[in-house]
Amino acid sequence: MEDEKPTNVRWTVLALACFTSWFLYLHRYTWNFIGPALETEYGFNKAETGSLAAFFNITYGIGQVPSGILSDFMGPHFFLGLIIIVWSLVLPCQGWVTSFPGLATTRLAFGAAQAGAYPSLANVSQAWFPLSSRTIMQSIIATLFGRGGGAMSSIILASVLMDWCGLTWRAGLLVMGGVGALFGIAFLILFRNSPHHDPRVNDAERALIDEGRLPSAAGAPRVLPWHVVLKNRSMYFFVIQQFTSAGADMVFGLFMGDYFLNTKGFSLGKTGLLVSLPLWGGAIGGLFGGFLNDLLIRLTGSRRWSRSTVGFLGKFVACMLMFVVISRESGVAAAWALFAVKFFSDWSQPTVWGACTDLGGRYSATVFSIINTSGTVGGVVAPAIFGAILDFNSVVTMVEGKEKVIANYDALFYLVAAIYLVSAACWLFINCTDSLERHGADVTET
Repeated sequence: MEDEKPTNVRWTVLALACFTSWFLYLHRYTWNFIGPALETEYGFNKAETGSLAAFFNITYGIGQVPSGILSDFMGPHFFLGLIIIVWSLVLPCQGWVTSFPGLATTRLAFGAAQAGAYPSLANVSQAWFPLSSRTIMQSIIATLFGRGGGAMSSIILASVLMDWCGLTWRAGLLVMGGVGALFGIAFLILFRNSPHHDPRVNDAERALIDEGRLPSAAGAPRVLPWHVVLKNRSMYFFVIQQFTSAGADMVFGLFMGDYFLNTKGFSLGKTGLLVSLPLWGGAIGGLFGGFLNDLLIRLTGSRRWSRSTVGFLGKFVACMLMFVVISRESGVAAAWALFAVKFFSDWSQPTVWGACTDLGGRYSATVFSIINTSGTVGGVVAPAIFGAILDFNSVVTMVEGKEKVIANYDALFYLVAAIYLVSAACWLFINCTDSLERHGADVTET
């Protein structure tokens, strides 16, 4: 009927996608306190804990492309629901193994379990949200809730479960993992692959979701041909952009606990709050960036330069703000400066998602998996290098009669600024309108 009101199933899907992203980062960013605990209990240095952190990224990176192809081929419903449950069960295992090889194996399993999440969510956003607001939806899912989960990780684990409730970090991981597994079961029950496969969705809502959707290229193969990817210049710069961006961001996921707890000397409860502050900056910045993307596209009519402008400015301003962080003696002032860094760095995250769906079309999960793999490689390389830099710039001092290793973070922050600058430059050479789906169809026709 013409006057039929759209159903609202897409909002249920949005909530499921948001909390998938939230749990992904909530669980991942627990390393901010797992790492320092391992140093205290087992005598690991920062290069060793950085290497352990990198084991996560090895399998996370290796699993990206296979999981993206699998999600494009079969849809994200059972695949995504299952991996949420698996990674939630693996999370507390990091507290129950006592050797370096055992911890490395657990980190490998954790990374493998989380690998398919964001490629699948790229598929969800492409299928369930109209083109006119898709970047905003992606900013809510990936950045507001993703970074929000990362920000809440330190608050929930350190400030609430450990400091206020008196739990050990091991027991805290058990609680967080259990809640995540329950959410995975709820996802399996409530989610469907697309509005066209969900009987709860009426024709009016399907029409609303499909409004403005770019038509699929006729004759495009079901799986993205790799030679099409290799011939696309934008993909090369996109890969470098994500490698540098994700590599720089490792400092927020792995070392902020040590920075505020040991270098700046805050209590455990206060550290939990300060560690979360930059992540809240990223969450807010990402939401702003999503709105800015869609606004510029409407005002200029240029999807290509709207995306590139937002991406460039975010990373360039983040680079400049790192020098403000270095100049702050006060730990609280440094935390607020890092809030600003992450605000501008992460306002480009929805641009990454939008560019992936623009470039990929029906291959969105595969394209996202390629880009996310390159970021994961940066995540493998960066932690050990960052840890070695901190070890080189550390001194042993006596605190309350005990030896304590204190790292100077200035050299690391200078390096992060330089990496952000490279990431910014790459955005000027990324043309998100150079459709891989169209090129795939052209190859098929010839």
